[in-house]
Amino acid sequence: MNILLWHVHGSWTTSFVHGGHRYLIPTTPDRGPYGLGRARTYPWPESAVEVAPEDLPGADVDLVILQRPEEIDRAEQWLRRRPGRDVPAIYVEHNTPKGDVPNTRHPMADRDDLLIAHVTGFNQIFWDTGGTRTTVVDHGIVAPGASYTGELDRLAVVINEPVRRGRVTGTDLLPRFAEIAPLDVFGMGVAGLADHLGLPADRLISHDDVPQDRMHAELARRRAYLHLCRWTSLGLSLIEAMAIGMPVVALATTEAVMAVPPEAGALATRTDTLLDAARRFIDEPATARQAGAAARTAARDRYGLDRFLADWDRLLEEEVCGSR
Repeated sequence: MNILLWHVHGSWTTSFVHGGHRYLIPTTPDRGPYGLGRARTYPWPESAVEVAPEDLPGADVDLVILQRPEEIDRAEQWLRRRPGRDVPAIYVEHNTPKGDVPNTRHPMADRDDLLIAHVTGFNQIFWDTGGTRTTVVDHGIVAPGASYTGELDRLAVVINEPVRRGRVTGTDLLPRFAEIAPLDVFGMGVAGLADHLGLPADRLISHDDVPQDRMHAELARRRAYLHLCRWTSLGLSLIEAMAIGMPVVALATTEAVMAVPPEAGALATRTDTLLDAARRFIDEPATARQAGAAARTAARDRYGLDRFLADWDRLLEEEVCGSR
């Protein structure tokens, strides 16, 4: 199939474009939010092809993957075909709802022209989608090439924009963990985080927008992985860290409850419980390694790329063939 989708979420898109299709990625000269093109810090196959908006009206497109509400109108403008009416469309919902959460209406609620594919079961039950059809395709990841060593008595975190997002990503909790061991924080927009939190430079080091393979190699050297997000769908960096073989110290919120088995580390809503687990992993490398091995098995069994792509192939065939 020829599938049109925007490059929005780097890790998810990296997995998705590893399927057996041709992926048309809108690309504009400014490489802005609606024309980012191919990834530069993730490995993508050649089947992910950059396409200029002006070339889309005559392009052979079997399916449109939507990920933001405004993409429906933009796709119609660029394709001169209406997603859901003239060409099949699936809306992928990556995020947990915002606002009045138990009653949050999804922007694609009560539509009969598309399907909403949630990336977690948690998202599906928390969004009010009205009469719109929904399904769940659990995340899948390209298996990291790095393997856990845990040689450094440090804790690793991956967060994008921790200053702006604040309590959502658990940024306020980081100083308490920095008392146990130095923190290495990877992600986009992490520069200046130590100053923002009032931490000495030797207790928190920021690694801004590091290429994925290099980040994985650095994560593997840290003793344990912190996942302190209060309200997020399911961070793929958490699954990647588990697949590397890192023990996990995670807040028991949203889909993390389903992703992290007890033997893979610590999962709790009490901060003191998580602090105790982080301290134990720092002090007991053998315990950390044992938990990391369980994390690796869990991640690769549930979030393997083959399962993810097979699930998507079944869904794509149903939607495209059904519409025809």
